[in-house]
Amino acid sequence: MEKLNLNAFADEASPMIDGQIRACLRNGLQGLEIRGVDGVNVTKISDSTARAVKKKLDDAGLKVWSMGSPIGKINIVTDSWEEHLELLRRTIEIAHIFDTKYIRMFSFYYPEGDKPEKYRGEVMERLNKMADIAESEDIVLCHENEKGIYGDIATRCYDILTSIPRIRGVFDPANFVQSGQETLSAWEMLKNHIFYMHIKDAFSDMRVVPAGKGEGHVPEIVKDYLARGGREFTVEPHLKVFGSLKGLEQEGAKSMIGGVYQYKTNDEAFDAACAALREILSGCGYGEN
Repeated sequence: MEKLNLNAFADEASPMIDGQIRACLRNGLQGLEIRGVDGVNVTKISDSTARAVKKKLDDAGLKVWSMGSPIGKINIVTDSWEEHLELLRRTIEIAHIFDTKYIRMFSFYYPEGDKPEKYRGEVMERLNKMADIAESEDIVLCHENEKGIYGDIATRCYDILTSIPRIRGVFDPANFVQSGQETLSAWEMLKNHIFYMHIKDAFSDMRVVPAGKGEGHVPEIVKDYLARGGREFTVEPHLKVFGSLKGLEQEGAKSMIGGVYQYKTNDEAFDAACAALREILSGCGYGEN
């Protein structure tokens, strides 16, 4: 049976890279979708810090699977586009140090109350420019569906992934649920364009829960993803408040952390999220990876 590639946003276990390494190792993961390093967003760290982190990961037998960047998570009207392109270029430099080809990204917030279709032309122009820059550096951009951005529901994700096939798709069930998008129909529309999955689940009232416990139909989608040859997963717990959570979501579009599932520590919440994925994989015929 082909080996799976299991990774995580380990900054949800600890803001410190040493704690992230311990969390990945005890859960049998292969690496990180790296987002925070010692409390600093990965796009803002120095070259020397990146090299030091890379050595720690190498020594632990871990890798950076993808850059969990905030690229594309700006307002398409009010935020500086040129400054954001510079951030993309800097993120690519750090990706090279980490020896990863992949950068997770988004498709822009737009003013509240406006129709997203109003911004389609600008969104596509910017995404094409970003894809050009990435391609010239042998980097692949991976678009994640996210509430409040242009690509928040399946039809607009399909628009992006078919209009700009150089950009690959990341499927996040919880974000679709929180955007009012039924996930099975989203999967049916997007499955031919999905490169990897974020493992996160939620209810439509915005509560985030362990994978398989919400409305995201995560077990069914994972089963079909595996049957189609998919092997790449990133665990994104969101089961307990963590240091950088505030900066990850648009104001007024907050996830509800907690509820029925309560965890004493971030490590405990992280381990529960990993266990939920393992349970789903076991149900699909994948035991120890």
